[in-house]
Amino acid sequence: MFAQRLAQVSASATLKVAAEAERLRRAGHNVVDFSAGEPDFPTPEHVNAAAKAAIDAGFTKYTVAPGIPELREAICARYKRDYGVDVTAAEVLMTVGGKQALFNTAMALLDPGDEVITHAPYWPTIPEQVKLMGATPVIVPTRSEDGFAVPAAAMIAAITPRTKAIIINSPANPTGALIDEAAMAAIADAAAARGVWVIVDLCYEQLIYEPVPHNLVKVLFDRHRSRTVLAGSASKSYAMTGWRCGWTIAPKDLTAAFNVIQGQSTSNITSITQKAALAAITGSQEPVRAMLDEYRQRRDNIHAWLTAHPGIKCVKPKGAFYLFPDVSGLLSADGLRTSADFAQALIEREHVVVTPGEAFDAPGYLRISYATSMEQLREGADRILRFADTLQPANASAAR
Repeated sequence: MFAQRLAQVSASATLKVAAEAERLRRAGHNVVDFSAGEPDFPTPEHVNAAAKAAIDAGFTKYTVAPGIPELREAICARYKRDYGVDVTAAEVLMTVGGKQALFNTAMALLDPGDEVITHAPYWPTIPEQVKLMGATPVIVPTRSEDGFAVPAAAMIAAITPRTKAIIINSPANPTGALIDEAAMAAIADAAAARGVWVIVDLCYEQLIYEPVPHNLVKVLFDRHRSRTVLAGSASKSYAMTGWRCGWTIAPKDLTAAFNVIQGQSTSNITSITQKAALAAITGSQEPVRAMLDEYRQRRDNIHAWLTAHPGIKCVKPKGAFYLFPDVSGLLSADGLRTSADFAQALIEREHVVVTPGEAFDAPGYLRISYATSMEQLREGADRILRFADTLQPANASAAR
C-alpha cells in the first residue's frame, strides 16, 4: 500500500517518549520529563523583537529558496570569526532545522547500494535518513571507556568501494562526546584519498563546556573542502527549536543541488524566522554564554547525584545537554532485562521520562536531557535513585 522505502525506516523513538510524557501529564500525573531534546530557555528577546519587526514591516512573503542574502552572508561572517575559514553566500543554504540540512544532503548524494559510515551511539535520524535513500548505514561503535570518542582507525577501516560518505556528529547526541581534531584530520585524509564525502553535524557546536580544540571546520577545509558538508542550526544555541532554522555549508555545485531539492519541496524557510536568525547570529552572544554556564552547572550536579549510586556509571559529557548513564548494573535476568524495560518501569512507577539507549543503538544506557530546571533535575534524580534502590537495595544502602 505504501512506498517500499518506508519498510526500512523506523519511527522516531525520541518522539514516542515525548508522546508518553504528554499522555501522563494529561492523566494528571506530576511528570519529570528528561526526554526533551530542546533548550528550556526562552528565545533571546532581541531575536523575538526582530521577528515582531519583520511581521510589522510586512516581511511575510516568499523569499528565495536558499534564504535571504544577508542571512547567508552573516553565517559566512560567523564561520570566518569562529573558525577562520572563508565561505561565500553561494555555499550556504538555509534549511528547516538541522534535520532538513542532513536530509537534503542524503537526498543529493546517496543512491541505493551506497554505504555511509557513522558512529554509535547515534542520533537516530542519521541512519534512518540513510536508509530512506536506499543506502546502507555502517555503524562503528564507540566505547564509554574511551569517553565515547570517535575511533578514527575503526572509521577508516570501515571504508569500502561502496562507501559514499562518512557522517560525524560532534558534540554528539546522545553522549555529549567530542571528536578531537587529530581524529578528524585522519578521517579527512583517508576520505580525500578515496573520494568519500565527509558530513559533519555541528548542531551543538556552541555548547562545548571546556576550552578544548574543536575546529573541525578548519581541519576539513584545509584537507578535503571539495567534499565536505557542514550542517548547522540555530535551534540549540539560541533556543530556537520551534523556529526551524538550520543551514548547510557545502561546495557551490552541491549547494545548487540542495536548492533544486528544496525548491521542489519546502522552498524557503519561514521569512520571519530568517529575520530572527539574522538577529541571533549578528546580535549579542551573551544569551548563548549564559545558557552554556547554566547547562554546565546542571551537568555537574545531575552527574554527581546519579553516579553516587553504585549501579549507575556515567561519562561526564563534554558538550550538548545530555547525560548518558550506563544502568546495566541495575538490570538482571529475573527483573528488568533491558534499558527499555528500565525506562518503561521508571515512567510507570516514578513518572520520570527518559529515553532508553536502544533508541541510539546503545542498550544498557539511558539518555537524560538536563535542559530543564535545577529543581526538576533534583526531583528527577531523587526519583531515579529511589527506583534504583528497589532494584539493588543491598548495594545502594552500602554505598549511601
